Amino acid sequence: MEHISLLIGIVIITALVFDFTNGFHDTANAMATTISTGALKPKTAVAMSAVLNLVGAFLSVEVAKTISSGIIDEGAGIRPEVIFAGLVGAIIWNMLTWLAGLPSSSSHALMGGLLGATIASVGFDAVNGGVVVMKVLIPALAAPLVAGLASVSATKLTYRLSRNADPAQTAKGYRAGQITSAGLVSLAHGTNDAQKTMGVITLALITGGALGADADPPLWVIASAGLAIAMGTYLGGWRIIRTLGKGLTDIQPPQGFSAQTSAAVTILASSHIGFSLSTTHVCSGAVMGAGLGRKGGIVRWSTAGRMVAGWALTLPAAGLVSAGSALLAERGDWGVCTVAVLALLVCGAIYVRSRRERVDHTNVNDVAPVADDPEEQPGVVTTALRTVTPPPTAGAVTEPTSAQGARPTIPEPRSAEPRDSSGANGARPTASGVAS
Repeated sequence: MEHISLLIGIVIITALVFDFTNGFHDTANAMATTISTGALKPKTAVAMSAVLNLVGAFLSVEVAKTISSGIIDEGAGIRPEVIFAGLVGAIIWNMLTWLAGLPSSSSHALMGGLLGATIASVGFDAVNGGVVVMKVLIPALAAPLVAGLASVSATKLTYRLSRNADPAQTAKGYRAGQITSAGLVSLAHGTNDAQKTMGVITLALITGGALGADADPPLWVIASAGLAIAMGTYLGGWRIIRTLGKGLTDIQPPQGFSAQTSAAVTILASSHIGFSLSTTHVCSGAVMGAGLGRKGGIVRWSTAGRMVAGWALTLPAAGLVSAGSALLAERGDWGVCTVAVLALLVCGAIYVRSRRERVDHTNVNDVAPVADDPEEQPGVVTTALRTVTPPPTAGAVTEPTSAQGARPTIPEPRSAEPRDSSGANGARPTASGVAS
């Protein structure tokens, strides 16, 4: 019993470490657009998000129940070593995707880790396949689509309602709205993601005999999980904030407000019904929807493609690492210690590698313009859309180019001699009106 108690303690500490990485990994979900549009200063934004994540942890335990007594049958012989191995796989995947600046799902990393370790240790019979499909896989596919469609509609409606308003005044209003909606996303993140750690700790206590089957998370579990995710959020996952705020699309205040409001509604609704939803999928889908919803807006599809590839790899990659960790941890005390040491070495190496190119609150918005990146040149559709965007203010004339869209030029003095209809860049007009 003493050995089991010590092992449960190790599992609890590891779970809180995962919760900490979840916090800084997912800060971008709530605050990336708020920081990129300048609605809040970076440090202020992450401090606000940290407080609201802590508050959100106390609002519900439905998702925690899904983790502790849903996807895995705790009566099938699951031991604390298995849970420990699942957490190791999730932590390593979180660190790798943080280093790459990819907003992957911490939730799915945890799910993949637990499933991989359970299958390696006990077999497929210990996995509740119906729950995994209904409450994990289907929401993973539906959430970004639902949030994206909602964000497209909200963005179009927002611009339509404010088309005759003063841009300076509306920008101030939308920035205030962004702060409110970012607070809702932070609250929703604490309500949804902090519960996942609560569920893991509760599952460990149940498998170790410290709690009865189907028990709710004790108060100390709720408080510790909330504090861990809040601390991680305050540190700020600046690399992922840069990707989601500046690397996916160019966000303006109306778009940021629309994206965050759509994401908050989707996450809060899923938490209420107990779906173990990925806030990363929801917020990323909402940001892409906001990019598509603004006339002339663009989405950097190469970045989006890398994100989707990361999403697809999360479950199997975390599962494979956890499966290997479980097989080693089951060898006894030396196996558990070996897994812990290896995990520390891997995470340490990732941290050292990240110091070579440091990203923090001072340079989080420093991203090269799209036109400077040959991989992100706008295509035919984007160029065509830009030709029908509203004209710029007086004092500058824009003319389309095939590579950079609209380029400001100095107005030329009027002349009695008519100008060449081919334009300053020599482009020949076509029947469609788009320069060839």
